[in-house]
Amino acid sequence: MTQKLLEISDLHTSFHTDAGTVNALRGVNLTINEGERVGLVGESGSGKSVTAQSVLRLVDSPGEIVDGSIELHGQDLLSLSKSQMQRVRGRDITMIFQDPSTSLDPVYSIRSQMIEKIGHNRNMSDAEAESVAIEYLEKVDMPNPKRILDSYPHELSGGMKQRVSIAMALGFDPDLIIADEPTTALDVTVQKKVIDIFREVVEEEDVSVLWITHNLGVVAEFCDKIGVIYAGEVVEYGSVYDIFDRPTHPYTRELLQTIPNIERADEELRVIEGTVPNMREPPSGCAFHPRCPDAEQRCETTQPGKIEGRDHQASCLVHDAEDQ
Repeated sequence: MTQKLLEISDLHTSFHTDAGTVNALRGVNLTINEGERVGLVGESGSGKSVTAQSVLRLVDSPGEIVDGSIELHGQDLLSLSKSQMQRVRGRDITMIFQDPSTSLDPVYSIRSQMIEKIGHNRNMSDAEAESVAIEYLEKVDMPNPKRILDSYPHELSGGMKQRVSIAMALGFDPDLIIADEPTTALDVTVQKKVIDIFREVVEEEDVSVLWITHNLGVVAEFCDKIGVIYAGEVVEYGSVYDIFDRPTHPYTRELLQTIPNIERADEELRVIEGTVPNMREPPSGCAFHPRCPDAEQRCETTQPGKIEGRDHQASCLVHDAEDQ
């Protein structure tokens, strides 16, 4: 029986600004099982990164987690003290950021950073931590790991720095890795290499992953399940097959239409009409209705039900995944 690892329930996160309150997350539900790779996709401003920050409790003022629960192995992370949560970060959950330069300190060698962090998180001696660091640098296909350990971040390419970040994250031996668009800052050819390496290693290590991205091609190749997020709500959830072969929510269908198709190179690239709503004043009813090609009058005033995060579900008044 597959065990739940992370369960996000009715999560609300807001940012209180001088211009008003931005309701970034409005009842997000998402479940990740042990050994499962879940993609969270959506346009910029949809709430993907805020979801990751909320899970790690890294939402800074004026941001605030207003309501909901985030359970890891059945324990609500929102009930933990700051010191308890610090122990969860790194040991149980670790994060790979979009730009590796933000997670690697430029004034310290790779050796000092990897050994200190791995040793701290796993309660190891420096010698033991160095052995783990070399092991995972080899697993992410880094040439001459000992030389890499003696290097400084500015001496490495973007792809090499991201592989160091992946090796460090895996070296912590976490239960869950949150990868927040970890290949966006890399060249396309380097992206493919890094994704292939990451997939191979997490499969070998049987680590759960929450992969946050706007790139549907990446999640098709990497993930088991996909959550589609729009205006701070998960509007469709299902397996990779469900989402790509029988998408239900109009937003998911519109997103898929924007993927360039080499077999239809002469066709004009599709875009989703309209813009992401202002989350200080989100639309009434279904948040997508102002842009939705299938919207009915009831969509303007009635909110669709929330997705619970299992099987194939769509939060839509007109279409229901369970009826497909």
